[in-house]
Amino acid sequence: MRIGLLTSGGDCPGLNAVIRSTVLHGIKSYGDEFVGFKAGWRGVIEADYVELTRHDVRGLSRKGGTILGTSRTHPYNHPGGGPENMAKQLKRHDIDAVIAIGGEGTLAGAKRLADEGIPVVGVPKTIDNDLKATDYTFGFDTAISIATDAMDRLRTTGESHHRCMVSEVMGRHVGWIALHSGMAAGAHAILIPEQTVDVDQVCEWVEQVHSRGRSPLVVVAEGFIPEGSEAALAGKGQEADGRPRLGGIGEFITAQIEERTGIETRNTTLGHIQRGGNPTGYDRVLGTRFGMKALDLVHEKAWGHMASLRGTEIVKVDLAEALDGLKEVPAERYEEAKVLFGR
Repeated sequence: MRIGLLTSGGDCPGLNAVIRSTVLHGIKSYGDEFVGFKAGWRGVIEADYVELTRHDVRGLSRKGGTILGTSRTHPYNHPGGGPENMAKQLKRHDIDAVIAIGGEGTLAGAKRLADEGIPVVGVPKTIDNDLKATDYTFGFDTAISIATDAMDRLRTTGESHHRCMVSEVMGRHVGWIALHSGMAAGAHAILIPEQTVDVDQVCEWVEQVHSRGRSPLVVVAEGFIPEGSEAALAGKGQEADGRPRLGGIGEFITAQIEERTGIETRNTTLGHIQRGGNPTGYDRVLGTRFGMKALDLVHEKAWGHMASLRGTEIVKVDLAEALDGLKEVPAERYEEAKVLFGR
């Protein structure tokens, strides 16, 4: 078979590991040929691709980013998009199937295209770990490791000055990164989109820690909705796809703590360093296993399905299951962490 790969949506450590394992598995096990579509769905729509050989993917699993480039191009709304044009492009270039590697938006497009006859399977990708039907997605472990390391550093400088330190991490709709990195770093308060927390309560936690001579650490997800607001802070304009560009909640919480408690407080927004750089060993292995499973799904002609992690096994799941809402942090998981806040 001649198979096309694409990476779409936000970049993520582990994408290259998927590309490498898919190509090597396909060539060695099935005698397949591969092409890589550039910049996500745009590459399929415009037939903009490169040939992928064993040489092209050599040593790729350890590298961050994606060699194919990515974008948030919508497979239907982009000029020339839609299943009819894509089917023509695939036939014209003798491409038998597409493996789409991406998050919720990418996989929603893949599901819709599969329903309309395009031979496509998916690989779940997001540092936010917010996709249902899979226990974890690659990129998440790397983001946690980066954020935890940064918070460890914040705590040492905070302790030197007896300051409160606030760390804003990614998490538009869910707080998995904030929860895991905050717990790993020993945060004294963690604020996530799924839970409403009174600012006075945050200040109480901070004062409890500060009164013991410690430097409080507060971790807040970018999508946390502050008290009295109806939506997350988005003072950074809009993304290219029209979504509000979140940011500023860390600064808001910092100002509130300092104003209400008198404790000197500093904010650090980790931003895109959370999804940059090389993937952790865990994410390299997970991406590798996902890529191999996705290639097997192609040969099963399991269109509209994706690779998924269930426990320690990589299994096949329907994209519809993965797209049935976001995987939010359960209330009991937050309550578990909350025991360690403040005192």
